[in-house]
Amino acid sequence: MPLSKYHYIVVEGPIGVGKTSLAKRLAERLRSTLVLEHPEQNPFLPRFYQDMPRFALPTQLFFLFQRIGQLRELAQMDLFNRLTVCDFLLEKDPLFARLTLSGDELHLYQQIFDALKPQAPRPDLVVYLQAQPATLYERVRRRGVEFERPISAEYLASLADSYSRFFYHFNGSPVLIVNSEKLDFVNDDRDLDLLIERVGAMRGSREFFNWGE
Repeated sequence: MPLSKYHYIVVEGPIGVGKTSLAKRLAERLRSTLVLEHPEQNPFLPRFYQDMPRFALPTQLFFLFQRIGQLRELAQMDLFNRLTVCDFLLEKDPLFARLTLSGDELHLYQQIFDALKPQAPRPDLVVYLQAQPATLYERVRRRGVEFERPISAEYLASLADSYSRFFYHFNGSPVLIVNSEKLDFVNDDRDLDLLIERVGAMRGSREFFNWGE
C-alpha cells in the first residue's frame, strides 16, 4: 500500500458528502499536514443561503481569496517533504459561481479566478466522493449547522449534478471516484483502511470505487 508517490491529496464532493470528515481521518491516519476550508469564517455565507442572488458574488469572492491564501501558504512550504491532505480543489470553485452568478457578475468572478488560479499547486490525487441528493440533504439536516438550514433539496441536487459534470471533464489530476453511500470512515476503521488501500493501489488517471464491490 505505498503512498510515497503522493505529496498532495485532495478530497472533494458536494455539500454533505463527508469530504471534511474524510480529509481529517486521512490526515490523522497518514500523519499528514491537513488543510481545511473554513466556511464559518465567510461573513456572507449565512446571508447567501437566505438570498442567493444578492449575496452570491461576495460569498464566492470571499471563498476564492480565502482558498488562494491557504494554497499560497501551502506552496511556500516545502510541499514535497510531507504528505498534505486538503478538503477543497480550487479548480472546482467556478462550479458554484456558475450555479449562482450570471452576466457581468459571473464575468467579473471568472476574470479574478483566471488571474489567481496559477498560484495553486496541482494535486497528485483527487478523491471525489459521491452520494445521492437525498443522502446529501439528510446529512446536512443531521449535522445541524445553523446557517445551512435554508439549503434546499433542489439546490443540493443541482450541486451534485454540477459536480458530476465537472469531474466527467476534469483531467488536471488523477481521480478516484468513490460511492460514499455505504461509507462510514468516521466510525469504521475497516472502511478507512480499505479506502487507503485503494488509494495506494491507484494506477490509472481515473478509477471507480463502489462500496461493497
